Amino acid sequence: MIKKIPVDQLRLGMHVHEFCGSWMDHPFWRSKFMLKSDADFERIKSGGVRELWIDSSKGLDVDGPAACVRAITREAVAAEVERELEFAASMPFALDEAEHGEQALAKAAALYRRSVPKIASMFGEARLGKAIDAGQCEELVEEISESVLRNPGALISVARLKRADEYTYMHSVAVCALMVSLGRQLGLQGEQLKKAGLAGMLHDLGKAVMPLEVLNKPGKLTDAEFDIMKSHPERGHEMLLEGGSAGAVVLDVCLHHHEKVDGSGYPHKLSGEQISLFAKMGAVCDVYDAITSVRPYKSGWDPGEALRRMAQWKGHFEPRVFQAFVKTVGIYPVGSLLRLQSGKLAVVTAQNAQNLLQPKVKAFFSTKSNMRIEPLEMDLGSAYCQDKVAACESPDDWNFKDLDRLAGLPKP
Repeated sequence: MIKKIPVDQLRLGMHVHEFCGSWMDHPFWRSKFMLKSDADFERIKSGGVRELWIDSSKGLDVDGPAACVRAITREAVAAEVERELEFAASMPFALDEAEHGEQALAKAAALYRRSVPKIASMFGEARLGKAIDAGQCEELVEEISESVLRNPGALISVARLKRADEYTYMHSVAVCALMVSLGRQLGLQGEQLKKAGLAGMLHDLGKAVMPLEVLNKPGKLTDAEFDIMKSHPERGHEMLLEGGSAGAVVLDVCLHHHEKVDGSGYPHKLSGEQISLFAKMGAVCDVYDAITSVRPYKSGWDPGEALRRMAQWKGHFEPRVFQAFVKTVGIYPVGSLLRLQSGKLAVVTAQNAQNLLQPKVKAFFSTKSNMRIEPLEMDLGSAYCQDKVAACESPDDWNFKDLDRLAGLPKP
């Protein structure tokens, strides 16, 4: 049985099924393994991991009835997550509903492509030790902000379509777009939105001076390498201070976007109200884009699956900020794979601002006949549509490689 346990219940002989957190939070390359080594045991307990999943059918179980009370089954966690996401969906929607057609997606993709050389140039200057002028990004941030406010769904949908070799640069653009959209949902306006966007653009500047063999390593990081990677917020903060043009919000998000509300983050282990609203926003946007993106060493999670996993990571994010983020990207983000009550599989093509639980989809596969069908566009929120969402599905379980194309998303 798959169970979630606090790390203080972990012991040698248990089969680790998954860590509660993104792969950026721990140095382990594999998430499934038998815990046999004292060294690995200590790395887990000292590495900031608070909870993890074990598979009691492959290794030792938790001890005794009292311990079992603290161990939670995957089914119970899934039910709790769905309740939380449905609550988030009930929040008022701050963004105006925009046209989400192919033209909007094409414009968003073009903006991303134009952004790559600008961000690459800035990171190149940082790697050479040149002072970074935060003001050089303001025009690009303004353009991204305008695009988000015109068509929030388009730019956010395109945000995860990155080539693996351009991840570092495109991640900056994606987090910028997500910060603007989330800020609008939280009620930020004008200059505050611009500051949020600029902070998102520059939050990972410190990675420009990380050793490339560590940054792009296709395997498990050593403890020393993991410590090097965890220094990037402070390195970026130092470079922005030296540049002299970065405002307080940009500096704060750069330094604190890896802090967690339970105090288990880095570099300063801040907790609760010690972390600013902007840094809490940066934490959510950074993690979501990272775990949904294809990396040189890891494929990204499905958007819907990513949200559900993030909802399980208690203590990582400010609940109000995470709920607003869910409202921003949707319970079922564009590109998510859904099973409908009819037995059809469908990919999400657009959000329904009035009801995030009933998106627009394109059905393309019948689970009853186990074969592809002629693609059928459906608005699950329409009074004329009798079909509803039954569950989320993992594309990997079905070996579907063309969901982005079916969703109408352009190539990166």
